[in-house]
Amino acid sequence: MTAVTDQDPTEHTDQPDDDARTSDARSTDGRSADARIADGRSAGARCADSRSADGRSADARKAERAARTDSPSPSTSPSPSTSTSPSPSTSAEAWDDGLIARRVNDTAEGDRFPMTDNRSAAPQTVTPLVYDGALRSRLEALRELVGLSRTRLDSRTLSEAGRVLDEASARRRLSGQHTVIAIAGATGSGKSQLFNALAGVTISETGVRRPTTAAPIACSWSDGAASLIERLGIPPRLRRRPLPTGDGESPLRGLVLIDLPDHDSAAVQHRRHVDRILALVDAVIWVVDPEKYADAVLHERYLRPMAAHAEVMFVVLNQIDRLPGEAAEQVLDDLRRLLDEDGIALGEYGEPGTTVLALSALTGDGVGELREALGQFVSERGAPNRRISADVDIAAARLWPVYATQRRTGLSEQAREEFSDRLADAVGATAAGEAAERAWLRNANRACGTPWLRLWRWYQDRGEPSTGRLPGRTQSEEEATARQRVEQAVRTVSDRASAGLPSPWAQAVREAAVRGSQGLPEALDELTARAGVPAGRPPRPGWWPLAVLVQASMTILQFLGGLWLLGQIIGVMAPNLGVPVLLMVIGIVGGPLIEWSCRMAARGPARRYGLEAERRLREAAAGCGRARVLDPVAAELLRYREVREQYGRVVGTGR
Repeated sequence: MTAVTDQDPTEHTDQPDDDARTSDARSTDGRSADARIADGRSAGARCADSRSADGRSADARKAERAARTDSPSPSTSPSPSTSTSPSPSTSAEAWDDGLIARRVNDTAEGDRFPMTDNRSAAPQTVTPLVYDGALRSRLEALRELVGLSRTRLDSRTLSEAGRVLDEASARRRLSGQHTVIAIAGATGSGKSQLFNALAGVTISETGVRRPTTAAPIACSWSDGAASLIERLGIPPRLRRRPLPTGDGESPLRGLVLIDLPDHDSAAVQHRRHVDRILALVDAVIWVVDPEKYADAVLHERYLRPMAAHAEVMFVVLNQIDRLPGEAAEQVLDDLRRLLDEDGIALGEYGEPGTTVLALSALTGDGVGELREALGQFVSERGAPNRRISADVDIAAARLWPVYATQRRTGLSEQAREEFSDRLADAVGATAAGEAAERAWLRNANRACGTPWLRLWRWYQDRGEPSTGRLPGRTQSEEEATARQRVEQAVRTVSDRASAGLPSPWAQAVREAAVRGSQGLPEALDELTARAGVPAGRPPRPGWWPLAVLVQASMTILQFLGGLWLLGQIIGVMAPNLGVPVLLMVIGIVGGPLIEWSCRMAARGPARRYGLEAERRLREAAAGCGRARVLDPVAAELLRYREVREQYGRVVGTGR
């Protein structure tokens, strides 16, 4: 059996008042009388002490043993009228929690054990918790994921992940030799009774008044758990320690057991205590009774959301002494069915999962099995790692919609080329190339054409009325059309880049594209002016001078033939029509023939000149669009790939 002291020896709490004294009233016939214990913290607390057969009180015998130990001279037995002053760690003080005056019946004398004052013991060195390599990697990935996502996701979305990181960091700095387990249950389920049964001594108050447990009570089986209990916000006056009686180390060494208020209590503060502490403990023992084991509040509010914590949960069916025959097994099977529907893995046949037991805290039936399971569970010291790992699983599941995608994302080369083509169309790259080609051909025609044809074309252009021409598009209309094409190109590429992305990242990609499109039409206009068709005449190939010379020769032949004929007509020269006519025919036919030949020869260079002009304009437009739109969009996609990789590490897939 065990006994209980106020707190962990490593905690610093107020010492009991020195003037607390116990007086024993002795009757002349040796029978026990009620002893009144006055405590400076809780006036009115009463405790009845049973008398031994020789008429001395238990406190008197303790004082006698203490005197034998502390004094070198033998001590004499106290007289019946002697008053003894108990040590600060007396039973009355240890049981008093400062709030409730506990009453112990005379029949409980056989269950009470001597108390030892451990507050003078030296504090033990607390070994911090060490996470395993896989969990450390997942926590680092989660921290990196939150850091990369702060500018893209709202704080509410990242709040759960941030809380897990904070709690994991706080738990890592605390003791790794202890396992904090909370006992939770509904009103009347008997969780406080089970708490006392596991401790082996009455620590938490039980009774018919509901709710009975108003505040969490902590019980630690070993030293060094003070910081863990302080993290739960449990004050020193509500901390207890059952101590071994000297028959060996307790099998529950390292256990810190927390008795919680009722999770369905009418008091809002009680439910807040439950929700707050359940988020901090390493494991939970859910205590249900045959009447409320299928309660919807329990399953929907607690068990189902905590399905990922199956490996750090115990579900105990209490009060089986109230069930006749095989009814306990039937209820237990139905409880397993409900847990399976909640998505909770059951630890059966050696598989990891929730341990389901049936017991009676009142009769003690099955309590030993639970104590053995808890002893093995605590000795493994893996609950904190499994609890934090399950918290990371839940946080990752909640972040799934904002990171996961079922299709390949990003910009393909085809989408990039189409965007460049749209920008090139917006700046008129094709038209500019065609204009450059026409300019080259026009220059070739001017250089190699016949004078008469050029004169005729000049006359036609001059004589044609302006009203007969089709009105051209104004500059403002062309600019508006170009701006619409640019906006359409940006909208198309942003839609393709954001396709398949989760909503926050798709929105970020679209916003990056819109920011880049601001001022893009003006930048394209400036590039068009710089990289368009160069001013002046196109360059001439090497054969142009020869073609011009031959064309001039043809013209000269026409003039010579004509002058020769004119001289024959006026009688200056001898009549001879053959030679002048031949010269004129050669000049008249040869001039257009040379012009046609030059035009055919000029098509290739003109085409190349136009394509070069179009290429320069396309590259300029593509470079401007890449710098202003594609690069910011690619940066957002790269950031998403980074967070997607970190998310894969968080969920453990490594993708």
